[in-house]
Amino acid sequence: MVTQNSLYDAMLIIYALSLLFYFSDFVDRNRRAKQMGTGLLIFVWVLQTGFLFHRIWSHLDMTTFSLFENLLFFSWLLITLSLVISRFYRIELFVFIVNIVGFAVLAINMFDIGSGVSLARWEIVRKLLYVHISLMICAYAALTINAIFSGMYVFLHARLKGKQWTQTMRRLPSLEAIDRYMCRWALIGIPLLAMSLAIAVASILIEARYSLLLDLKVLFSLLALGLYIGTLLQRHWFGGPSWKTARWNLLSFGVMLLNLFMNQSSSFHSWS
Repeated sequence: MVTQNSLYDAMLIIYALSLLFYFSDFVDRNRRAKQMGTGLLIFVWVLQTGFLFHRIWSHLDMTTFSLFENLLFFSWLLITLSLVISRFYRIELFVFIVNIVGFAVLAINMFDIGSGVSLARWEIVRKLLYVHISLMICAYAALTINAIFSGMYVFLHARLKGKQWTQTMRRLPSLEAIDRYMCRWALIGIPLLAMSLAIAVASILIEARYSLLLDLKVLFSLLALGLYIGTLLQRHWFGGPSWKTARWNLLSFGVMLLNLFMNQSSSFHSWS
């Protein structure tokens, strides 16, 4: 039997998958990825429309809607606008950012805010942080693989440029293959990182602890995300060389590692 909770969970997972495909199209202008992302997003819109009508129908006797219905409608409106805009205009970055916000709103609503189940604000934040940490772990895994391939590219490129051929190099893939794998894992890890940070910021806003937005851990996380996105842009939109992309990937990963060791000095995780 399909319950409302399982339907909502499926909606959130499909939404996350659509963002992965949308980001791939935004970076690499991949028509097939855009079609997959649009198809999944339309499916999310259909599920969300049905879910929203069900909530409205079951609350016809109420004079006002709860916060749950209001946020659900807001997320539905963002998805609707993004679909309309992507149909008539090619502004993929705007569509991706709009849907990151929509995903964060949908994740907040996953814990039945204002739906009749009274949850303390700290409990909502704690559950949101479970999603944040899960996405962050997946992002770290994908970007670690990206860093490994980036390191392999830097090593092999330097050896070939210096004409220092060794037996170890025979065991490595070609530069073209390493470059392809490096980009693919970046396209997976970066949107996961963006979704994770969006949920983290949402949890801070719910708790009204705005000073945490200036916490060093939060700022370094946003810096790492900005470096990764900037690296992809200079590579795919401005034709930057692969060796430079690999070095910037390693720098971005270094910022993430530095951020990881900030847990003890940061007030964000100790607060959460």
